[in-house]
Amino acid sequence: MKTEAPAYKRIVLKLSGEALQERGGRDNISPPIVREIAERIKEVHDLGVQVAVVIGGGNIWRGLTAAGRGMDRTTADYMGMLATVINAMALKSALDQLTVETRVQTAIEMKNVAEPFILGRAIRHLELGRVVIFAAGTGNPYFSTDTTAALRASEIRADVILKATKVDGVYDRDPNTDPKAQRYERVSFTDALTKRLQVMDSTAFSLCMDNKIPVIVFDMNKPSNIRDAVLGRKVGTLVCSEAEAK
Repeated sequence: MKTEAPAYKRIVLKLSGEALQERGGRDNISPPIVREIAERIKEVHDLGVQVAVVIGGGNIWRGLTAAGRGMDRTTADYMGMLATVINAMALKSALDQLTVETRVQTAIEMKNVAEPFILGRAIRHLELGRVVIFAAGTGNPYFSTDTTAALRASEIRADVILKATKVDGVYDRDPNTDPKAQRYERVSFTDALTKRLQVMDSTAFSLCMDNKIPVIVFDMNKPSNIRDAVLGRKVGTLVCSEAEAK
């Protein structure tokens, strides 16, 4: 039986912190959910794809929300970066249990729990078949983990960013509030920026556009979506350059 070949050699998977939570559950991190995500990553890894992961921290702490309530923005953002490290360690533990060799690299140095982010070392890990989880954002306040995903993807020369969300793609309006919202199959970076489509922030989109890195936005809750996206099947919405979007 012929096995499908992956459409991408090196990917960056962007996960929100909330992806590690069970719906309706009280725990910030649900071990069964983390295990399930790790299994999906292993599926892709077993195809021979080099996998890097950028994970958020919103299940534990949201810097922007805290700043809106009166906390110093810089302090709040650094706290959010530390939350991403906790999530990265949880995901690494689950991958290790599945015998997937994994490294966590952090933008804020904390030698006792993870490696510092070093580009050459990250690429070497990927080439050796290890999953690399990038944590602590960019190491700077005022930048989102979406921007981190775009930056790391540019640095490691990834073929694509897979952005896992709660919806099945990019819509012209909020599908949760407007039943007439239309989903795009493909949309250009320019349109995404000018129409202010709420998928990634403008800094992340601009980085992807400048470095010609396509973004696939898909529903994380469908188990086969990560594998399908890697195999080049139609999943969610493809955000890409003007030429590819036509």
